[in-house]
Formats: sequence, C-alpha cells, structure tokens
Amino acid sequence: MGATVEAEQYGKDIVVLKNLVKELHPDPKTQPKVLGPSGYYDEKWFNSLLEVSGHDVVDGVTHHIYNFGPGDDPNMITKIQDPSYLNQVAQTYKGGLNIVNKFKPQSGAWVSESGGALHGSAKDLSPTFADGFWYLDQLGMASNYNHKVFCRQTLIGGNDALLNTTTSIPNPDYYGALLWHWLMGSTVLSPGISIIFINLSKDSLLNVTLSNYEHQSRNLRSTNVAKPNFEFRGSKDREEYPLAALAGNIQGQIVLLNDVPMVPTETFDIPAMEPKLVNASMPISIAAHSIVYVTIKDFQAPACA
Repeated sequence: MGATVEAEQYGKDIVVLKNLVKELHPDPKTQPKVLGPSGYYDEKWFNSLLEVSGHDVVDGVTHHIYNFGPGDDPNMITKIQDPSYLNQVAQTYKGGLNIVNKFKPQSGAWVSESGGALHGSAKDLSPTFADGFWYLDQLGMASNYNHKVFCRQTLIGGNDALLNTTTSIPNPDYYGALLWHWLMGSTVLSPGISIIFINLSKDSLLNVTLSNYEHQSRNLRSTNVAKPNFEFRGSKDREEYPLAALAGNIQGQIVLLNDVPMVPTETFDIPAMEPKLVNASMPISIAAHSIVYVTIKDFQAPACA
C-alpha cells in the first residue's frame, strides 16, 4: 500500500512548515534548515513543488539514490563492476543540479538517503568490499554534480550499514568513507591535490602516469604554446592509500590498506591508516579490483590556491 502527495499540495505545506520554523526559531543563525522533498527524483514533480513554494523556502533540495533496484537481484555483483551501469544514475544527479541552478536553494542539492539497493540492500554485497566500487563512485559523482551532502543509509542497522549491526565493527565502506573525509573533504590541500582511482577489472592492472604537458596547435606559431593551467612538479614523494579485498575476495568483509587488514585494535580503536610514499616519477599502479587514493603535495593549480 502506498500514498502520494501532489506536488502542489506539498509546495503549500512546506511553506507552512517554513513559516512555523521561522516562528519557533527567529534567530537566523540557529534556525533549522527546511529540506525536501526527498524520495526519488522526478523532474516534473520537483519543478512543480518548487514553483509553488517559491524561492527561499526550501533550503536544500533532497532526493534518494537506490540505482541497483531490489537487493535480491542476482545480477547485482555484475552491475557493480560495470562502469556503464554505474554511470546511468548521472542523469539523476544532473537533474538535481539543474533544479538547484533554476531555484537556487541556499544549501544546494542533497542526496538525503542512499544505499545502492532497495529493501534493505543486498546482504551478500552491501557490507562487503565490492560495495565500495558503487559507494565511492557515488561520492565522486555527487561532488561532480555539485551536491553538497551525501547521506548513507545507514550508520548501523540493516545490510547497507557502515558498521556491522551485531558487532559494531566497521564494514569496508567505513574505511573508504573515512579516507574520503580525510583526503577529499571540504578542506583543500594547499598546495596539493587528492585523486581516487577505482579499478573495476578483475584481472587487469592499470598504470597511470602524471606529467605536465604542452599542446601546440598546427595553426599557431612555434612561439605560441597553449599550456595547462596547472603544474605538476613531481619532485616530492606522493602518498598512496591502496585498498584491496583480503585474498582478492571482493565479497568479503575485510579490507586491506597497504596489505594490512583493517580491523579495530584491542581497545576498539580504528587502526592506523598510513599511506605509503612513492617516488613521484613512478606510474600510479592500480591493481585489479582495487581502489587507490593518491595525494600529490606539489601539484599547483589556480583553483587550489
């Protein structure tokens, strides 16, 4: 049994809610945000809602992401390794970005709930290393389409939790999220840049070489060389955080960082998560079925200044 609310009615109701929030919390500095509508993105419905509510009512436009369908889908392990399938949800993120550009809510677009698969996610996949292929890709996609917040369903409870429901021990995605927070979060390295690489292939090693480049057009004089607006000096060792599955079992629940199993200490603390230092002149190697965070301290770009 389901129930729906028409967009126009939702828009009117959220205006009432906004006025109530202002009445109860008159100080703008401590006033709670009004977020909505959540649910699955539908362009026509979202547009109608925000046209009725008007500007400065909804502080953040929220929607859900469950792009794998039901959690009992036997093909889910194949989908999570298919970049073309993972990219399909980009249309939803693009829709959220378009809504924000049109109505300009103060807090932008949010993914207010996400777990990959519906109905409690997939018990044999969501708490495993393989889920990181989806999860970290989604964090990157959300950032690419200017979403300000990505909420995971859940911290604890259910198959899609970051912590094991019975033991409270972190699942593999917890460590991936922790590195994202440390390296890719809101604090900009100055100078420097962090990059994440995800290798979905089960048997191919990827090597990535970073270098400065200069492109010279045939139509330009030899003295006119178009240069990129960044500089990679390559003089310092870079930091790498390679994540892999224990014994190569991507449906296992133990993640390795630099070949060290990530398990809580005897005092239930998070283990040390130290990078390995790699000569900057060497290619970045991304092993099959692995995820690598890379931090380059001597990368210079105007956007990072």
